[in-house]
Amino acid sequence: MSDSANKNTAAGVDNAPASNFLRNIIDSDLKKPEYQVRPWAGKPGGADVHEGAPADPAAIRLRFPPEPNGYLHVGHAKAICVNFGLAQEYGGACHMRFDDTNPEKESEEFADSILDAVSWLGFKWQNFGDDNLYYASDYFEFMYQAAEFLIQAGLAYVDEQNADDMRANRGTLNQAGVDSPFRNRPVAESLARFRAMRAGELPDGAAVLRAKIDMASPNMNMRDPAIYRIRRAFHHRTADDWCIYPMYTFAHPIEDALERITHSFCTLEFEDQRPFYDWLLGNLAAQHNAADGTVLQPLLSQPLPKQIEFARLNLSYVVTSKRKLQQLVTENKLSGWDDPRMPTIVGLRRRGYTPEAIQLFCARIGVSKSDSWIDYSVLEGALRDTLDPVAHRAVAVLDPIPLILDNVDDDWADQCSAPVHPHHPEWGTRQFTIGKRLWIEAEDFQENPEKKFFRLFPGNKVRLRYGYVIECTGCDKGEHGKVTAVHANVFLDSKSGTPGADTYKVKGNIHWVDSAHALEATVRLYDRLFTEEHPDAGGKNFMDSLNPKSLTEVKAYLEAGLKDTWSGTVYQFERHGYFVPDLKDHTLNSPVFNRTTTLKDSWSK
Repeated sequence: MSDSANKNTAAGVDNAPASNFLRNIIDSDLKKPEYQVRPWAGKPGGADVHEGAPADPAAIRLRFPPEPNGYLHVGHAKAICVNFGLAQEYGGACHMRFDDTNPEKESEEFADSILDAVSWLGFKWQNFGDDNLYYASDYFEFMYQAAEFLIQAGLAYVDEQNADDMRANRGTLNQAGVDSPFRNRPVAESLARFRAMRAGELPDGAAVLRAKIDMASPNMNMRDPAIYRIRRAFHHRTADDWCIYPMYTFAHPIEDALERITHSFCTLEFEDQRPFYDWLLGNLAAQHNAADGTVLQPLLSQPLPKQIEFARLNLSYVVTSKRKLQQLVTENKLSGWDDPRMPTIVGLRRRGYTPEAIQLFCARIGVSKSDSWIDYSVLEGALRDTLDPVAHRAVAVLDPIPLILDNVDDDWADQCSAPVHPHHPEWGTRQFTIGKRLWIEAEDFQENPEKKFFRLFPGNKVRLRYGYVIECTGCDKGEHGKVTAVHANVFLDSKSGTPGADTYKVKGNIHWVDSAHALEATVRLYDRLFTEEHPDAGGKNFMDSLNPKSLTEVKAYLEAGLKDTWSGTVYQFERHGYFVPDLKDHTLNSPVFNRTTTLKDSWSK
């Protein structure tokens, strides 16, 4: 369990693991002889590296393998918690690996942001003295040799059909594919053409290397899939060293095997790829007779990784497609990848989400084999449960209107106090001033009150929270009859915490801040980004359901003690919700607070 998960337990939050069928698979596998003594050379490698190496100190080896082509989102958080969490639970290791085989879309910026997100979530990739941070690009030479191995074994060939012919000859779900005219070209010829591809002698798109499997397979992914293509593109780590790149479905199994991964957990959309995953690794770990009569020794060690699929996270009122998220940014619907309305880790973090909340959420939803939708309220519930025990209390007035106490002098002032946290008396109290002029919420006054309205109206008494009882005497109005100030008299023998307080029985209790000492701040009130539960389902244009009220920015007045607040402190603004200083825009001279979530779910059906 990570440090942040331990904090949940310490805070009294129920963090019991939900259903997770992956544990059953691991438990069963660990009883098998081949999993009990597995060699690990302390670094990734093929059979020549691991054969004869010491036993792996890790009971299991898992990995989190994102492509560095964007910012991680809440769906990735589930995969992170599954892989790193299970590795910790079983005394294993989890590798941090970048699948950087698509150079046109990848960058160091994205890679750095991913490392930061995983670390912030409370996980690390250092295990048993090893720094298990790896890049697929580190294995490009091995992957190339593996491709030549398949060619020499008669299991791959260079296809020089054009893209349209290749697509047409692939067949359909109801019709078998047609063999490429290059499928049975001599091994030596395919090997020579593949080497020409690597040497840059062929233009982009002129040829691909395909596995030779079965063009009549009912699984389209087994109909001689492409495993290498020509792509002249600058790679963020290997620069221009390569002009051919492995396809993801070829690279990923090899990466797993080189790193001695025991269980390769992935989401359900890869289920149809599992037969190729097994076919590829099985052949690379077997001995073959080459066409020229030589014996090809196995490239990979046993036991081989197992691919196991689980359901991805489908969260209501959210889109997680990188393309769609990027569209929100490029069309200026949001301010960037870290906009607090984004489902990205950087956006959630800026909004005020904590690692503990995200880990608790992932623990509660569990892991299943069936796709289902998780309501956004489950995520917000986990957030509230982790914030409530740690959030300092404070008062903020978000829709201010003046309240004037008419029966005291202009210079009258007194000190009031309130607990920093009602359930942590050891945290002490906070002190604040009350004077003649205060700010209150506009909704706390009605000149002509509706039924069961117990707050301020002419002739009614209420308590100023943590302060005095007052009686409303009327209001001032401006243009169009808008109330511009509320007037009241204060009962000076009614201060909270004094003997006189008990003599006053009132039904209303309202929040306030002293206007002379209040901190003026910008407060951003966030709501769900989409008004529809499934904004992009059924081919809908997700842009049509953008919530026009997903961000409301107000000038507010806060309790004076917040003037020295910096990032890292979570507050519960009493009555309004949980708030944090904005990571990007907040300064002591110009404070900006984000509402992380409300005190209760306002979207309940």
